[in-house]
Amino acid sequence: MDNPTILIVDSGIGGLSVTQEIQLKLPRSQLIYLADNGAFPYGIQEESTLVERLLHLIPPLEQHHTPDLIVIACNTASTVVLPPLRRVARAPVIGVVPAIKPAAELSKNHKLAVLATPGTISRSYTRQLIQQFASHCEVSLLGSSELVQQAENKLRGLPVDLAVVTKALAPLLLDHCQVDTLVLGCTHFPLLKQEIEHILPRHIQVIDSGEAIARRAVELVRERPERNRPRDVNRFLFSAESHQAHALEAGIKHWGFSHIQFLCKSATEFTQKSGESK
Repeated sequence: MDNPTILIVDSGIGGLSVTQEIQLKLPRSQLIYLADNGAFPYGIQEESTLVERLLHLIPPLEQHHTPDLIVIACNTASTVVLPPLRRVARAPVIGVVPAIKPAAELSKNHKLAVLATPGTISRSYTRQLIQQFASHCEVSLLGSSELVQQAENKLRGLPVDLAVVTKALAPLLLDHCQVDTLVLGCTHFPLLKQEIEHILPRHIQVIDSGEAIARRAVELVRERPERNRPRDVNRFLFSAESHQAHALEAGIKHWGFSHIQFLCKSATEFTQKSGESK
């Protein structure tokens, strides 16, 4: 199948970094992107809150849009929601995890750093990835929620506060730091890759999970049966209407989403009515 419908979910626009890679490998796909801004950012939410919200949110969207694949384009959400979501979803579900395995393979001196939201950093799943794929490496964990907002600001056309980026990277800027590979463990962070690479010492290589997720998406949609339906426009959905969401519209259209929809007037209304959204 070369024209699948793919549902992509994140709390904000971070999943666009994954979307870009999917578009490169599946240019004829129809994309349905949900920014669940009513719970933005996922990185600060409790695990139980995330699971309950996504299990309430995704099934009605799947019923309406009948996607061939669901992508949870958020590291934090992926660490907690994939097993329960796979039990109720009809389409295959893939998530994003920090690119610790390829980083361990690429590092020359076996010294890595993972930059992610505090939620991802604190999850046992992240530590299991380190133990499984990078037990021979020295891994530094750096948490930042502020960079998520900086990525959102960038898409609004606002300047990135380099002082905030520098603060998040501070441990990697010390003279005694020997890290040679940095993993961007939040899908928002690749949107700031240019700024991050500008601040980091040149010997530190920066990697993320977007390309690997896109490869997996190709594998899964090729296994799906062909469906005879016309290609629709790419749709971008916000779970709640807000001034901040409207400020993102111009940037979102630049990414190829011609249809933007606000499912509810507020986060509270969405929580009450998401099961009725179309």
